[in-house]
Amino acid sequence: MGIYIPFMITVSYMVIAVILGYSAGRGRKMDTAEEWGVGSRSMGPVMMYLLIGAGGVSAYTFMGSPGWAFSKGVPALYVVVYLTYMGIIAWYFGPKVWELGKKYKHVTQSAAITDRYESKQLGALASIVTSIGILAYAILQTTGAAYILNVMSYGLIPTWVGVFLSLGVISIYLFRSGLKAIGVTNAFQGGLMLVVSWFIGLWATRQFTGGYSFRPIFERVRTDIPEFMTLPGGLGDMNVQFWTTSILISVFSIWQTHWIQWMGASSKKSIKRAATLLPTFYLVLIPMIVVGFIGIFMYPNLANPDTVAIQMAVDNMPVIVAGLLGAGTLAAAMSSSEPCIHATALSYSKDVLQPLFRWDDATAGKWTRRLIFPIMGFIIAPISIMEPASLVYILLIGYGFIGQAFPAIVGMFFWPRATKHGAFWGLFAGFLVTVTFSFIYPHPLGIHAGIWGLSLNMAVFVVVSLMTKPASRGTIERFFPDMVDDLYEDRNPSVQKEAK
Repeated sequence: MGIYIPFMITVSYMVIAVILGYSAGRGRKMDTAEEWGVGSRSMGPVMMYLLIGAGGVSAYTFMGSPGWAFSKGVPALYVVVYLTYMGIIAWYFGPKVWELGKKYKHVTQSAAITDRYESKQLGALASIVTSIGILAYAILQTTGAAYILNVMSYGLIPTWVGVFLSLGVISIYLFRSGLKAIGVTNAFQGGLMLVVSWFIGLWATRQFTGGYSFRPIFERVRTDIPEFMTLPGGLGDMNVQFWTTSILISVFSIWQTHWIQWMGASSKKSIKRAATLLPTFYLVLIPMIVVGFIGIFMYPNLANPDTVAIQMAVDNMPVIVAGLLGAGTLAAAMSSSEPCIHATALSYSKDVLQPLFRWDDATAGKWTRRLIFPIMGFIIAPISIMEPASLVYILLIGYGFIGQAFPAIVGMFFWPRATKHGAFWGLFAGFLVTVTFSFIYPHPLGIHAGIWGLSLNMAVFVVVSLMTKPASRGTIERFFPDMVDDLYEDRNPSVQKEAK
């Protein structure tokens, strides 16, 4: 009976999540995009800190990053670098996004793109392209949750059952409470993750070295397997170009999920304070990467690198500690899958289906919640059951698609001359290149497919914008009030002279 205690502790998180998430929407009418989608823009700095931090540091904290450390070595540190830059992006762009959204009632990233470029077709394309990366992340998390349930149950719960079990639990409270449920469950999961990761990391270090210093672990790696301490890593598949461009495309990727979470803040200050504190949350990665390095020596024949931390806990730690790690990992996976499903449903409803079928806001609001079920059942579940490539690699591929919205976002905040034609054809060209170089001719010259796509995207964006007509004066006045006269004077001096 004792061997199932870790499993029971792990599954208890699901019960807690349902209670917390379902209760978060109590007394609120959730059939509107404003309420279900952005929680009436009411979240303070602490909730934003946990919402963004816990959503960004997820199943790969306990599975993907130790898995990469175990199989590749220091290439796993790419996660630490890009998350630092993502905190800077949140600090800079988050308040701007919030101010724009509050003023013009945007709910999603694609809605803001539609408004800026006066093109519903562009907004729909942006929604679909970026959702590929977001859904890849949801698949990563769902696969991670299924792995956890499988390992903690000693194989009694097959992976496919774990997939449907985790998605089924999420659907209960996500349908009921939307972004509010995500905020509450992420708050609980965030606290659990911070405690568990350091406890497990220090415990494993003590067992392996007799002390609490990480230094002897890295010294042994350097002595016994020095290739794990340099690029291209233990598997020889992470050269300098791919490692660097993987960081770059991650930095340029402003997620639909993050955009919606910024919209849920109560003020610009809430976002800035939360973003300032984000690096403290990302410290959870360090001990788990160390666990991956320890696993190299403890489990030289482990079949699935992504399970190294869980396997170590189940085999060597007290059942309660192992159960807490299982619960923390499951919580990380589920609470990071939630915003991906939520954001995709919200964007598909508002940015794709509403303009396509000409729904009014009430109809779109009702369909927003319902869309979570087909997204889970027909996209996330089948691909997760197939158990695709390693968890971190799934995420890397996803970033290539999310990053393709970056030029359009640049044109939203910095370049009034950007046009809908430039943004549309740039995005379309970048999408085609990213697909080609992700799946047909993977990463030419060792450069990430998303960077190839983004380079062509930006070039087409600039050239076509300069050749086509900009947005109307009214739109430019709303987005660039200080630049509108310069733009239109450059285009038609005679009109300006007559006006004077």
